[in-house]
Amino acid sequence: MSYSYNKLWKLLIDKNINKTTLRKQAGITSNAMAKMGKNQPVNMEVLAKVCHALGCGIEDVVEIIDDEQPEAQS
Repeated sequence: MSYSYNKLWKLLIDKNINKTTLRKQAGITSNAMAKMGKNQPVNMEVLAKVCHALGCGIEDVVEIIDDEQPEAQS
């Protein structure tokens, strides 16, 4: 399972907000922002703060990707 924050980055572009501004408005650490930049998992509290700062839902910020490939059937 992996994570994608592409929706978050697109939302920031749409709202004309940079990562530093979001970090300060949401009250999250630069470490948490760096993890999201690397598509790594972050604490649910971090996601909640980001959503609150942007006035959006979690589905607008992160996408969970199932990395498992379905088994081929004969």
